[in-house]
Amino acid sequence: MITLPINLPGKEYTIFIERDILNSVGNIIKGIVPCKKAVIITDSNVNKLYSKKVLQSLEDSGYECHIIELPAGETSKSIEMLEFIYENLVELNMNRDGILIALGGGVIGDITGFAAATFLRGIKFIQIPTSIIAQVDSSIGGKVAVNLKSGKNLVGNFYHPKAVIIDPNCLNTLPHKFYCDGMAEVIKYSLIKDKDLFNKLSNYKNKDELLANIEDIIYTCCSIKKTIVEKDELDRGDRMLLNFGHTIGHAVEKYFNYNKYTHGEAIAIGMYNITLIGEKLGYSTYGCSIVIKDILKKYELPFELIDVDMEVILDNIKNDKKVFDKGISFIFIKEIENSFIKNLSLDQVRKVFLEV
Repeated sequence: MITLPINLPGKEYTIFIERDILNSVGNIIKGIVPCKKAVIITDSNVNKLYSKKVLQSLEDSGYECHIIELPAGETSKSIEMLEFIYENLVELNMNRDGILIALGGGVIGDITGFAAATFLRGIKFIQIPTSIIAQVDSSIGGKVAVNLKSGKNLVGNFYHPKAVIIDPNCLNTLPHKFYCDGMAEVIKYSLIKDKDLFNKLSNYKNKDELLANIEDIIYTCCSIKKTIVEKDELDRGDRMLLNFGHTIGHAVEKYFNYNKYTHGEAIAIGMYNITLIGEKLGYSTYGCSIVIKDILKKYELPFELIDVDMEVILDNIKNDKKVFDKGISFIFIKEIENSFIKNLSLDQVRKVFLEV
C-alpha cells in the first residue's frame, strides 16, 4: 500500500493508494473514525458498481450503514441536492459522531464534503474517489462546494476529509469518455509542475500501458498537490496554480449549461486557450500551445473554442471565484513545468479574450 500524509496543523490526514483497497475500507476507516453510524453518499452510476462492496466492509467493521443516492452528473452539485442530503441525514438520525463517506467522482466528493462541513456545524467525512479526476485532484486538499445558477463552486468551504482512500481498480469501469476527462487533470499537473510526467504521458503507447502505471501517476499528482496545499491551504497564492485552464474551462461549462462538455474537456479547452493568450501577451514561450494541443489530441480531448459568444464567456469569467479587487488571477505557463500567476484587469481580459 502507498501512503501519503497531508501535513496541515490540526487537519492531518493520509491518502491510501492500493488496488482492491475497497475490500478493506471498513477496517481502515474504523481505525480513523471509530463511531457507530456511517452514511455513504454516491451517485446512480457508482452505486451499482461499488456501494455493495463498501457497505459490506463497513458493516463487517461494526458500522450501522446507510446509502444516499444522487443522480449522476454535474447538475447534482446543487443547493437542491444539498438540501436533499440534509433531509435524509435528519431522517437517519445522524449525529455529530457519525461519518459521511463520499463514494464517487468529483461531484460526489464536493457535495458530500460541503454537506459534512455544514450539517450540524460539521461532521467527519472520508473521500473514496472512483474517477481519475477525483483520485488525482478533487478529493485532496479540502475544497468542497456546490454550484449556483450563476457559476461553478461559488458556495463552498475548505473542509478536509479524515482520509482519502484510492482504489485504482475503480478506473477499470470508467467509460472511455471519463477516462479521457480525467486525463485532462493529469495533463494539467504535468504542465504546471512536472516535465517528467509530461514525457511519460507523451510516450505511453495506449490506454492499457497508462493504466498499468496508474498508481505511479496517481501518486505523482497527489504528491504535487500535497506540496502545494501544505504551503497554501486557503488558495491565496501558489495553490491557484492548480487552476491552470480552469477560469476559461468553468466559463465554457456554464456557457453550455454543463451539458456539452465534461469538466475535464472544458479544462482542456481552457488550458489550450489561456496558453494561446499567454503567447500573444509574451508570457508563454511561442509553441507551448502546439505542445498542449498535441497531448490533448493524444488523449482525445477538445482544445478549440467553437460556437461560443465571447461576450457571454467574458460575463461568465467575471463571476469566477478568482476575481479580486485587483483583477482576475490567471495561470500561465512559460514552458512545461514552469507555471505562474498573473493578474489581469477586467479591461485587459476583455481585450485579450476578444482576440482569441
